[in-house]
Amino acid sequence: MQPKHHTPQQASDSPWLKIGGSLLIGMFVSYLDRTNLSVALPELSQDLGFAGSNFAQVSSWALTTFLIGYTIANILGGLFTRNADPKRVALWCVTLWSIATVAVGFTHSIWVLLICRVILGITEGIYWPQQSRFARAWFSPQQRTRANSVVQFYGQYLALALGFIVLTPLYDAFGWRVLFFITGGLGLVVIVPLYMKNLRPEAEAPYRDEKVHSSVAVKLSLASFGGPAFFLLIFTYIAQSMLFWGITLWIPLVVRSLGFTGFSQAIASAVPYLAAVLLAIPIARISDKTNRRVLIASLGLLIPGCLIITLPLIDSAVLKIALITVAMGYYASSFTPNIWSLIQNSVAPSATGPAAGIINGIGSGGGGTIAGLLVGMMYMKTGSYLAGFVVIGIIVVCGGLSLMLWGRLQRKPAANRPPLGADSQQLN
Repeated sequence: MQPKHHTPQQASDSPWLKIGGSLLIGMFVSYLDRTNLSVALPELSQDLGFAGSNFAQVSSWALTTFLIGYTIANILGGLFTRNADPKRVALWCVTLWSIATVAVGFTHSIWVLLICRVILGITEGIYWPQQSRFARAWFSPQQRTRANSVVQFYGQYLALALGFIVLTPLYDAFGWRVLFFITGGLGLVVIVPLYMKNLRPEAEAPYRDEKVHSSVAVKLSLASFGGPAFFLLIFTYIAQSMLFWGITLWIPLVVRSLGFTGFSQAIASAVPYLAAVLLAIPIARISDKTNRRVLIASLGLLIPGCLIITLPLIDSAVLKIALITVAMGYYASSFTPNIWSLIQNSVAPSATGPAAGIINGIGSGGGGTIAGLLVGMMYMKTGSYLAGFVVIGIIVVCGGLSLMLWGRLQRKPAANRPPLGADSQQLN
């Protein structure tokens, strides 16, 4: 027997606050768990024995082991959990990655650190596609840029903006172990109870796909993902992930190399992400109002990519930070919320979770791993983090061009395109 399908009016009193707000807070904590290592590395490397000549090499692996697990888990997690209730999946994931984060605070071994970071990557990788399932099931197509901003964007960038400001003083005052105890403890003490209370089963959602909850197996094909053009989205996401992770994994050390220390280092590390949060509100409204999501998202890669390429031409440390701030702020607010709306509106409903997992797994995991290692290796060869940033900037420009080409293909007559979900709109 099918569960009662609530109308949007019946569900409208809860999704934005209970669903969106809870997932926002959960995403905030998840990004604290991802970025705490970037803040803790100077002291942690001394305690675990890889300070000195091995620092750049071991740090690169320590930062990117998360992404290795994240890559595999996004892809497989999106596919294997598509018929599971996203609330239950999310609860298990938060519990496991929080325990792994707390465990790092107790360790004296590099190998335990790496294993815990892989567990963090696997569980957060399985968790990520569930957010797209919540956004598609609980919000109408006209609301999805704003919904994705709440569900996936604000928590992420608020954590990056406020996290460095909060975590850096905590690290300076109490050391790296307390940092991991606090960030892991937040998941167990705050997020798990919050999700248990506020998140609802997908069967109650107003925009859920009935086939997902039927006894009939839904087969996935390339057409389910929008046809061959889906590969353009994957490449675009690889490029954007290189920009995001290349800067995010290394920015505390980049800022330190530019002469900022203490609280000024925390502020300089945070301002790019604060700019993203401030710009996201007006850009999300413009995107939903104009439906020009492809153009806005493409410019969100093209312009920042060009700005990053020019970093070595600037001598002032303050101006370098300002350029990174403008690039990251504009990229994050323009690209990130729109790309998920485009994905959710261009794939079949049953492919929403798998598509999110494949794109985020290959893109964020693969692109992020490449970027993290690239910046570290370029630093070892040149003594500058900016050399790696320039290479990333070139790839990001190519990613923007790839998305524009995808948009052109989407404007083909409907008869020449694979069938999409029933709630899909014309993509511009």
